[in-house]
Amino acid sequence: MKSVTDSFVSLGHWPSAGGLGFNTDILATNPINLSVVLGVLIYFGKGVLNDLLDNRKQRILSTIRNSEELRKGAIEQLEKARARLRKVETEANEYRVNGYSEIEREKENLINATSDSLERLENYKNETLLFEQQRAINQVRQRVFQQALQGALGTLNSCLNSELHFRTISANIGILGALEE
Repeated sequence: MKSVTDSFVSLGHWPSAGGLGFNTDILATNPINLSVVLGVLIYFGKGVLNDLLDNRKQRILSTIRNSEELRKGAIEQLEKARARLRKVETEANEYRVNGYSEIEREKENLINATSDSLERLENYKNETLLFEQQRAINQVRQRVFQQALQGALGTLNSCLNSELHFRTISANIGILGALEE
């Protein structure tokens, strides 16, 4: 094996060059050139590469922090939304229960009002029947009284003569006069 310097600078390979020259053999010089270029890139590019990697790292960390903040904000909003949902569900249940209670109360009030109306109508009907019954009884009494009066007048007129009639009227006038005094 040849040493690295032997492959780069070969004194005996180019006799016409006078002992010092460049080796143009690509296979021999390529690893050396690559190592020199890589060495220069690493030495000078290390700072740039570190800066690029640091910037990338900062952006990634910033993105992670922003994502975490957004996640926390989303979780808080979700919790608030869940709390509002629970509150709305509770209120809806209360409205439903109150609504059912209100419906039952209105139903009872309507039943009571209808019952009261029916009772009043029944009382009015009974009063009307009683009134009509009393009126019919009074009409019958009046007819009976009129017929009795007519019969009595007819009997009196046929039995009384004018003198008896005159005495009866005078006696009644006397009784009325005594009552007035």
